Formats: sequence, structure tokens, C-alpha cells
Amino acid sequence: MARAALILGGARSGKSRRGEEMALSCGLAPVHIATAEARDDEMRERIARHKARRRGRGWREVEAPLDLAGAIRAEAAADRILLVDCLTLWLANTMLAGRDAGAEAAALRRAIGDAPGRIVLVSSEVGLGIVPENALARRFRDLAGELHRDLAREAETVLFMVAGLPLAVKAPPPARPPD
Repeated sequence: MARAALILGGARSGKSRRGEEMALSCGLAPVHIATAEARDDEMRERIARHKARRRGRGWREVEAPLDLAGAIRAEAAADRILLVDCLTLWLANTMLAGRDAGAEAAALRRAIGDAPGRIVLVSSEVGLGIVPENALARRFRDLAGELHRDLAREAETVLFMVAGLPLAVKAPPPARPPD
């Protein structure tokens, strides 16, 4: 997963915008893999705003609310960069669908590790707040934390977004000068 970047942050921290900027700046064909499902008017509006920001900029749009590993396997190529937005929405979809979230996360990690080209992964950091009051919410928080930890360990770059500003948690090693 050396060619992957993980962007974490809270709500409205600038994660998606930063991911889009990273994807567009690398010179590869950008593919946006969306995991959100428009279950209400507010989410439909949010999705529309995100799509409008990418319109006319060369993005290919793929929706994968559940089969994210399959979408990555199908879309990854040496001449493409994938922007997956967002892992926590995908995890929630997986849990709500009654799927084995641990097995799905393992399949996702394998797909990312095997993918040619580059991948930018966007996810919400949900482990910095209070302990949720119900078992399902605690399980979600724990699974998200485990997924983030595992992906961060393997990713080349990890950013934490705060108030629109990226904090480098893990950066690629500096290029070595020619001998």
C-alpha cells in the first residue's frame, strides 16, 4: 500500500477537498469512488455539492456503497488515481446491511494493497469524542479505529485535517539525491 494516502479528520474539516486536490495534482486520470447513500434530503444535497465541485474536471464517478473492494479492483490502474470518499460511510453501510464488517475490512485492505496506481482514502476520525452510549455505536467507533490504524500503518502518507489545514502524521521518505 506504499502508493496510498489516508486523510482523516472531523466533520467539515476539509478532508474531501484535500483528497480531490491531491488526486488532481498527480497527473493521473482521477476516479472518484463514492460510498455515500442518499437516504434523506440533506445527504442528497451534500452529495450534489461534492459532485458539482468535481464536474468538468475530468473525474470518472463510481458509486460503491457496499462493494468497495470490488470497485477498487475494477477501477485501479497504473494510469489512474482513485479517491475513495468515505471509509466511515462505507463501514456504516456495511454494518447496517448486516455484513461481517471485519471480513469486509480485510477484503478492502487486500484490494488496496494489490491495486496498481495510486489511491487516496478519505475517512472521518470518530474516536476522539465521548464514548457512545450504545453497543452498535461503540462497535462502529472501534471498527473505524482499527481500520484507520491498519491502513495508516501501510499507507505512504497520512494526513489529519483540522479546520481545513493538513497536519502530516506520516509523510513519504524524502527522495534520495542521485549518487
